[in-house]
Amino acid sequence: MNGIKRTLTYLRPYRKQAILAPTFKLLEALMDLMTPLIVAEIINHGIAQSNFSLVVRWFLVLLLLAAAGMGFSFTAQWFAARASVGCTTGLRQALFDHIENLSYTELDTMGTDTLITRMTSDMNQVQNGLNLVLRLLLRSPFIVVGAVILSFTINVKAALVFVITVPILSLVIFGIMAASIPLYAKTQGALDRLLGTTRENLTGVRVIRAFHNEKREVEEFDRENQALTHLNEFVGRLSALMNPATFAIVNIATIILIRVGAIQVFHGNMAQGDVVALYNYMAQIIIELIKLASLIININRSIACADRIDNVLTVTSSMEYPKDAAGQKAERLSDSLQSEPSLEESAGTPGLKSSSEGSDDRKEDAVVFDHVSFAYAGTGENALENIDFTAKKGQTIGVIGGTGSGKSTLVNLIPRFYDASQGKVLVNGQDVRTYAKGELIDHIGVVPQKAVLFEGTIRDNLLWGNENASDEDLWKAIETAQAMEVVKGKEGELDALIEQNGRNLSGGQRQRLTIARALVRKPSILIMDDSSSALDFATDLALRTAIHGLEGEMTVFIVSQRTSSVRSADQIIVLNDGKMAGIGSHDSLMKNCRVYQEIYYSQFPDEKPADWKEAE
Repeated sequence: MNGIKRTLTYLRPYRKQAILAPTFKLLEALMDLMTPLIVAEIINHGIAQSNFSLVVRWFLVLLLLAAAGMGFSFTAQWFAARASVGCTTGLRQALFDHIENLSYTELDTMGTDTLITRMTSDMNQVQNGLNLVLRLLLRSPFIVVGAVILSFTINVKAALVFVITVPILSLVIFGIMAASIPLYAKTQGALDRLLGTTRENLTGVRVIRAFHNEKREVEEFDRENQALTHLNEFVGRLSALMNPATFAIVNIATIILIRVGAIQVFHGNMAQGDVVALYNYMAQIIIELIKLASLIININRSIACADRIDNVLTVTSSMEYPKDAAGQKAERLSDSLQSEPSLEESAGTPGLKSSSEGSDDRKEDAVVFDHVSFAYAGTGENALENIDFTAKKGQTIGVIGGTGSGKSTLVNLIPRFYDASQGKVLVNGQDVRTYAKGELIDHIGVVPQKAVLFEGTIRDNLLWGNENASDEDLWKAIETAQAMEVVKGKEGELDALIEQNGRNLSGGQRQRLTIARALVRKPSILIMDDSSSALDFATDLALRTAIHGLEGEMTVFIVSQRTSSVRSADQIIVLNDGKMAGIGSHDSLMKNCRVYQEIYYSQFPDEKPADWKEAE
């Protein structure tokens, strides 16, 4: 029920609409309850006494009631729609904002399919359920209770039929409903699985066709679709019992009611029109009870969906940020000054650097991994283990290793996409955990392994790097990223349109534009996570040369499978199964690192010495 409580908090701005919607609906219900009494008057005093003018007058009253009821109904619907749509708009925005603030760890755990389902299908169920509650939840009980009470005003003996029939009807209807509700929860789970399969197929359609696996994927979709269909059919058959069961009870009750009414009419205790009114009230009761049962099923669906949304909203990010970043910086500076010896003390201590000299050394460190280990949530093994190195400002660091060796994981710790399980990661001499939210990433340009571009113009995509960048800055970044021919070749150049995910660009073009987007930021640290894999060797070389020639002391991390891409790096980190197999320059690694030698000779077999043997 926590989901309902949270949903209602977003209904508060629409309290007036939430009150007026059921109020107008009750006024409409009152019009319906008055109708049988007027019909009875027409029969008893109009038709029975051949008073045509009375029939016309009451008929006009019926038309007036119908018009008023329709007006009340439209007004109630408007207020209910306004409240339900407004409430879910706020809830949807809150959910989206919350998802955007979650760390990679939580996003990996929950999965994209789950989050999309919560944002779309579940949110729509909550909106529909809230709309139904505001319009119908009070209306049906009001009519049932009102019909029973008004039946007593007509004839007490006949009204006793209502007293017996209503509980029996309620027992049958709500019994079927209680059996159906858990099955609806299962159908929602089956729908989630079907949506996941659909999304996977649509996003991976090129791979599916490349391997000619359309038939297998269609068969898998058919299986899940059939499973969902069978569940819906079973629930449908169970729910279908409601109509024959309830109508059988109502017909029996109607027969009894007419018999009792006929006896009362025969003895002169009740008029013929009153029997018709009682029959109409019986019909209203059965209709409202069935509507109420269907309503409660929908409400339970909505509650389940609201709880599912709440489960996402209650997930807290595993990353914590300092509340007072400025104060913490001052505190760290004060602590460092207190911990450092004075000039006089350092001068008298052999081998101890002065505070100013040590500070200069620390300022030269761009990135430090201090015995870092990391494990993904839900896994038992470390993806990285005891990583220890220092990258100086202005250096180029290459990261190489086999598939699954932890290359991307390592560089993802620098902008703090994940937090280290053990050890510390320092950027510019400061622990990444002590940066205020958004402060660290402002200094880092990231080119992800998968080139992602958004629908819009080339300019729109590049401005993600720096929304205040001038056209001159954009063209400079484009030139450095070797994307000049890409942009110049498009009609409109910077204003050329890019389709969703860059569908109208080749893989190499997408990579170069994502590199340009990162360079627009003018970062002090640039991370290129295997971002030149689609580039030819000449373009890759030109790109690295252009980046190396940029002004300033930008530290560059190049993750690559190619030794040619990292060969000229100041330091090359060699990873093997999450551990550092070696670190150093190309020449030193070729002498001392077996793993690096294997990678290099696999790509340049002509340079392999005759006496070199593969590791067993």
